[in-house]
Amino acid sequence: MKIIIVCGAGASSTFVANRVRRAARERDLEAEVVATSEDRLDGALPGADVILLGHHLAARRDEFAARAATSAAVVAVMPESVFTSPAGDLALDLALDSIAR
Repeated sequence: MKIIIVCGAGASSTFVANRVRRAARERDLEAEVVATSEDRLDGALPGADVILLGHHLAARRDEFAARAATSAAVVAVMPESVFTSPAGDLALDLALDSIAR
C-alpha cells in the first residue's frame, strides 16, 4: 500500500509520515509512506492508494481528488489531532479505512 501525506510545504508531513511508517511496522503492515508538498504531489502519485491531506487543505479536497484521479488513489483529510499525536496510528487508521471504502 502506498500512502502519500500532503501538507502545504512538506515539513509537517515528514513528521507524520515517519510516525505512520513506525505504526505500520508495529502492525506488520507493508506500507510505502511518502511525505510531499502539494507542489510535488503529481510526481509522487504513481502507485498511490491513498492521499492524506493536512486539515488546512480540507477546503481543497476536490481539487486534490481531481489530481489523484489518474492514480485511482482515494483522498482523505487528516484531523488536526494527527499532527499533534506522538504516534502514527490515527493517520494509518484513516488511510486503511479510506482504502476499505
